[in-house]
Amino acid sequence: MRYRDAVADFLAHLEQVRRLSPATVRAYRSDLNDLGEVATHADVADIDLETLREWLWRATQRGDARSTLARRAAAARSFFGWARETDLIAVDPSLRLVAPKRSRTLPVVASQDGVRSLLDEQRAVAASGDPIALRDHAALELLYGAGMRVSEMCGLDRDDVDLDRRTARVLGKGSKERVVPFGAPAADAVGAYLTRGRPALQARAETATPALLLGARGARIGPRTVYAVVARVLGPVVGADTVGPHALRHSAATHLLDGGADLRAVQEILGHASLGTTQIYTHVSSERLVSTYRLAHPRA
Repeated sequence: MRYRDAVADFLAHLEQVRRLSPATVRAYRSDLNDLGEVATHADVADIDLETLREWLWRATQRGDARSTLARRAAAARSFFGWARETDLIAVDPSLRLVAPKRSRTLPVVASQDGVRSLLDEQRAVAASGDPIALRDHAALELLYGAGMRVSEMCGLDRDDVDLDRRTARVLGKGSKERVVPFGAPAADAVGAYLTRGRPALQARAETATPALLLGARGARIGPRTVYAVVARVLGPVVGADTVGPHALRHSAATHLLDGGADLRAVQEILGHASLGTTQIYTHVSSERLVSTYRLAHPRA
């Protein structure tokens, strides 16, 4: 089969069978199209290990980051593993492909006092009754209180949130559904938004929507809007020029572990498929502990 046709079938498999997110499928498409620039062979079976090594070497020469190289090698392994399973190739050339290990950087995390101050300020702003301020306060409380991804929060409908039980039903990666808890401050913020904010925003729309959080024109809010809100209010707290909603998710996970939460429980709340993904937050907690010790202990 021609390489381009095989890639198209593989991407369809990712979308329809594995049900990966559009963003993940786009990343696979980008990496495999990049391989196609080097692997000019018409047939996927003609691509060998040397071709893959040449591909990664070129990426190194043009200055691609280690994380990019690791991601592209992983995309190649996934594609050729699928091609072998579907009998498009007899031998998987990616089995011996070696790429540099992904360098793991610790996520940006705000302090508990910093987040508390930020949310207190947003509650005061929302007290004015402005619909957008009420929505932004609810969104920030949900991102931190439930540790959910921005895509999960934007996808919430009104019926997905139970204010009495303080839980939200979210659709995570791979269309996996889970129920996440949140606290009283988030419940209060969402309740105020539903009572005084959402009706005003809904009135601006031409058609009704079941979405929980609405944009300025009454349609479902998009991730870009949430990014702008978080960057505006959280950036000064963490001292970063670029910061997004994931920083609140990182902060929630780290603060849970700082408070003594079980790692498995945090994994379930965050919706991580692998415990190894969650363990990064133990490193954050450890570094914060060491930093505090060095600042405070007289014999440090």
